Amino acid sequence: MSLPACPNCQSEYVYQDQSLLICPECSHEWDPVNDALEHAVIVKDANGTLLAEGDKVTVVKDLKIKGSSQVIKIGSKAVIRWIKDAKDHQLDCKVDCKVDGVGEMMVTAKFVKKA
Repeated sequence: MSLPACPNCQSEYVYQDQSLLICPECSHEWDPVNDALEHAVIVKDANGTLLAEGDKVTVVKDLKIKGSSQVIKIGSKAVIRWIKDAKDHQLDCKVDCKVDGVGEMMVTAKFVKKA
């Protein structure tokens, strides 16, 4: 059975005590189940609905494409391929989508809604 390294000091000498993992070098204790939930990426659309990879979304406003004269029209449909986490603000999270008629691009989550 392989246990993960300590998230605090990266020590490999971690042992398990009931549901907790403990590092003997820095005395850090953590629950691996809750720790995985804390680091999960939570992204919401313009209406506050949770988004996940594979969801179908529609664009809620016309978006100019940077460096191009092309525009993504309101109501354009897309499929989320990948979600990039923003460090500070949940609304600034980017979703990598394949937009109908335009192609693959990153769109800010606050400009889409779940279809």
